[in-house]
Amino acid sequence: MSSKIKVKAGNVEIGGGSPITVQSMLNIPSTDIEESVKQALELEEAGCQIIRIAIPNKEAISLIEAIKKEVKVPVVADIHFDYRLALEAVAAGIDKVRINPGNIGGDERVHAVVKACSAKNIPIRIGVNSGSLEKHILAKYGSPTAEALCESALYHASLLEKFDFNNIVLSMKSSTVSTMVKAYELAAQKCDYPLHLGVTEAGTERMGLIKSAAGIGSLLLKGIGDTIRVSLTDNPVKEVYAAKDILKAIDIDTSGVKFISCPTCGRTRIDLISIANEAQERLKKCNKDITVAVMGCVVNGPGEAREADIGIAGGDGVGLIFKKGEVVKKVPEDELINALMEEIDKM
Repeated sequence: MSSKIKVKAGNVEIGGGSPITVQSMLNIPSTDIEESVKQALELEEAGCQIIRIAIPNKEAISLIEAIKKEVKVPVVADIHFDYRLALEAVAAGIDKVRINPGNIGGDERVHAVVKACSAKNIPIRIGVNSGSLEKHILAKYGSPTAEALCESALYHASLLEKFDFNNIVLSMKSSTVSTMVKAYELAAQKCDYPLHLGVTEAGTERMGLIKSAAGIGSLLLKGIGDTIRVSLTDNPVKEVYAAKDILKAIDIDTSGVKFISCPTCGRTRIDLISIANEAQERLKKCNKDITVAVMGCVVNGPGEAREADIGIAGGDGVGLIFKKGEVVKKVPEDELINALMEEIDKM
């Protein structure tokens, strides 16, 4: 149920059957241009396809040119309330604007932003959340329900549609997963705009990833959603890896290494947890389309992970390397990871 409308931010298409894109946002103070550029490059290297930057004031506009000069991925200006910053961001070469038209003043100001974005074919993302609901909508529903979030997003969209503008992306984020999921389900039924999925204020790395996987993953499995951002109280590079892992987990992204490992049991005689963690870390940048298995014992290893292209199974201080369920080598435990990597390099 990908959106029928397709928009384009820089060289990246969103919606209309385009691949799901991964987003993140810089968390460096907007006054620190050098570190902001450095983080943007780190995000791009990690696989981030759209980078958002906060534009809290006029001084932050200089970030746009500095970042766009160094990265190839599109850059989004995150703007609240001041429509003049949107106009300046567009003039500075921004690829997409995140702003809520209902919060920037009257029709004249909305029209000014629409004209500027239309002239350069720049999409606008409308982003509503539990704390941004209009008083009349909050009064109608009594609390930030899924229905309230959806109605708010469509209300903001109507302010742009009034000026024949539909180059729009919508997001309806909540920190409550069930509310977020229902809001996007409603929006998917009521409009054709691309949907930017995310659980807002999801938390630190562990809980944030769990909540994001539950919310974003369940929607994508229903065919709802066009671009995603995992929100973590952490380094945004981790958001990118988390988002990519969610896409892999639900088989939307089938490129690169698919990593599987067993939970260990009383039969395990090697330090499988350390071995699995090291293997996964060393395979992080491997682009080969293979399934790698790290299994705890020779009883289940080659059998349970028979479909893996390559894997290891632990013995008593030793390990087996197998391919498609067939054992090809036996090596000491302390050489297991290096032996595995050598075999993968040959593939």
